[in-house]
Amino acid sequence: MSDTIAAERPSYMVSAPVTMGLDNLPRVQGGPVKQAFFTHFQPAFLIAIVAFYYYAPDAWVKPSVTLWIGLGVKFFMLALEWVSPRHKSWQHTWKELACDTFYVAMGMMVVRVVFAPINDDAIIAWFQDTFDMAKFAWFMSMPLLLQAFLISFIGDYFQYWMHRGMHNWYPLWVTHAPHHFVTQLNIQKGSVGNPIEIFLIGLGVGGMFDFLPRAVLLAGAFGLAVGTYQHCNIRFNTPRWWFKIFNTTEHHSLHHAQDYDSTRSNYSGTWIFIDRFHGTCRDGEAELLGQEGGRRMSIWETMHYTFSEPYKLIKAKFADRRPITAVPAE
Repeated sequence: MSDTIAAERPSYMVSAPVTMGLDNLPRVQGGPVKQAFFTHFQPAFLIAIVAFYYYAPDAWVKPSVTLWIGLGVKFFMLALEWVSPRHKSWQHTWKELACDTFYVAMGMMVVRVVFAPINDDAIIAWFQDTFDMAKFAWFMSMPLLLQAFLISFIGDYFQYWMHRGMHNWYPLWVTHAPHHFVTQLNIQKGSVGNPIEIFLIGLGVGGMFDFLPRAVLLAGAFGLAVGTYQHCNIRFNTPRWWFKIFNTTEHHSLHHAQDYDSTRSNYSGTWIFIDRFHGTCRDGEAELLGQEGGRRMSIWETMHYTFSEPYKLIKAKFADRRPITAVPAE
């Protein structure tokens, strides 16, 4: 008889129901027009947005136009969440919408104003001054679409390891953990998190190379046409080939699942084949999301969690080292 005793899993390594495999995903309910729309929308939108940035006049291809396009897409996706919701339990309430809007505003204004000069100017300038970037000048002679793909892929590959590190190293995890306390996915949920995490996620290496400006915006179009769906509550009849190439809302719901093992998958932002290559891809979806059994985290806790949790941990460790004073029996 073996004396081996199974080690008890830590409390955070919980199991929860998830749907595994592409064949088990629910389909869009409705008539042929609705079925066709939600089957072909994702590929059609990708082609349309890439064509715009490829053929549009230079006066239209600039960051300010991209900002308005992005906002328009967000509002359109918000409407689609009511037309074809993935889960009724994820539908917006006014309180949920107000909280999401706060995080979007924080990400667009405060974080970009404070951190963008550090990310875009200081870090990139240091990198370009330290290394001989003239050796990479041949990038500029590449076809435009290839440049755009490389910018997107290089940035996403960097983010894959950054994101994976956030799930495997405690100092990074405490910056990322608040984002995993979301209990449902909606179009604005990608902005939920504290400023430190948003800064780290915003770091990228694609901007360190001298690509054509149009190629940079075209690379952003890949993220707009693919990454936008990750946090949405929209049921699509996603084509199987799309699952092989791109990260999807189904993939990302697994990453946000209450099931611990599922959160250790699907780290990429756009190109899911990065996860497939590294063996971290899981196909399927989840409805029960969040940490600690689906506990909701307040905005205030989200802001201080990155600092308060390490403080509690350090305080507890020092408390455990205090000498125990014996109390004499009477």
